[in-house]
Amino acid sequence: MSTAPADALDPVRRGRLFAAVAGVVVLFLAASSVPSPLYVVYQAAWGFSAATLTLVFAVYVLFLLASLLVVGGLSDHVGRRPVLAAALVVQTAAVVLFLVASNVTMLLVARAVQGAATGAAITAMAATLVDLHPRRAGLANAATPLIGLALGALGCGLLVEFAPAPTRLVWIVLLAGFAVVAVVLAVLPETAPRRAGALASLRPRLSIPTGLRADVLAIVPVLAASWALGGLYLSLGPSVAAQILGLQSHLVGGIVVTLLCGVGALSAVVAFRRSPESLLAPAGGLLAVGTLITLGALALGSPLGTAAGTVVAGVGFGSASLACFGTLARIAAPENRGELMAVAYTIAYLAFSVPAVVAGFATVQVGLQPVAEGYGLVVVALGLTAVVARALVVRARSRRTAAPECAEA
Repeated sequence: MSTAPADALDPVRRGRLFAAVAGVVVLFLAASSVPSPLYVVYQAAWGFSAATLTLVFAVYVLFLLASLLVVGGLSDHVGRRPVLAAALVVQTAAVVLFLVASNVTMLLVARAVQGAATGAAITAMAATLVDLHPRRAGLANAATPLIGLALGALGCGLLVEFAPAPTRLVWIVLLAGFAVVAVVLAVLPETAPRRAGALASLRPRLSIPTGLRADVLAIVPVLAASWALGGLYLSLGPSVAAQILGLQSHLVGGIVVTLLCGVGALSAVVAFRRSPESLLAPAGGLLAVGTLITLGALALGSPLGTAAGTVVAGVGFGSASLACFGTLARIAAPENRGELMAVAYTIAYLAFSVPAVVAGFATVQVGLQPVAEGYGLVVVALGLTAVVARALVVRARSRRTAAPECAEA
């Protein structure tokens, strides 16, 4: 049982704080997806190439991963609040940089700073949710990032399409949101006790406690498949909608991301009562099938078919998130929650970024449609791998269970 100060909180207050922290997760992830619909606006205004656009995406993920590796486990030692406060300051600085950006260099710097802030915050926020309510944390950590990604892309798409100053207004709205986050952090009690080893935790590494390795390895295939799909939609989705399907509205770029992530979040809520383990294989299958439907619809030039495939894949995305983060919420001890979440998010963002960066540079050489199709097939392969891996685990477990019975006979 947790010995963190969260145990002493009044249940009503704990519930309110849990909801407030979940809202903070939504806002941080919304900020990370806001640039997706804006990329085409920046590209038209500043005249940079698709390769440069890929570099902007890569810089964000590079700094996010570096942040995860360096400070991912820091909140287990110094507490959640100091890490979250520092991340908020850095994220606010990133939003100001976006607000005043007037060239590609400033865009690159802003995206790098935002990546560092998100990497620092996301593990501390995920661990805080587990501190406050372990049973509900799996759902919150599964759904809130997807809700944030969906709202950020859709909200920005709406502002770009219908509001004035499309590269300015959205950042002003986010600044107001982060002012509210500052108030939340001011009233949030510390939920994790201080422990020795803060400096040692800054050494870049990934560590999984020995007794938890089997549980973590079991979720890796579907975690990789789902976040690789997310990378496809956030990096190439708006371009695919505009160039292959002929949907030129900036709002459509936001809808593409929202359809995947919004359906994913809703699916996680619907599947909340299911055990995380039971969702691993179905999630992988739905990711593979939904992506195949989407690829077929792209080949036919069918927007409706593409949307249908995205919905199926979105159900898989949400189920995968609940399976993975539900498992982590169940197995994580108070003293290694931040570190364990850092491992999960490092795997997730590697799957999210590496194929997307390769695809971005490949688009310059061979064109968007072949790259989108190849990327989609990678996601299909990862989803099927998750199904097969789960079947092998279940088979091995059945054999171990049957072996003692045979010996007794």
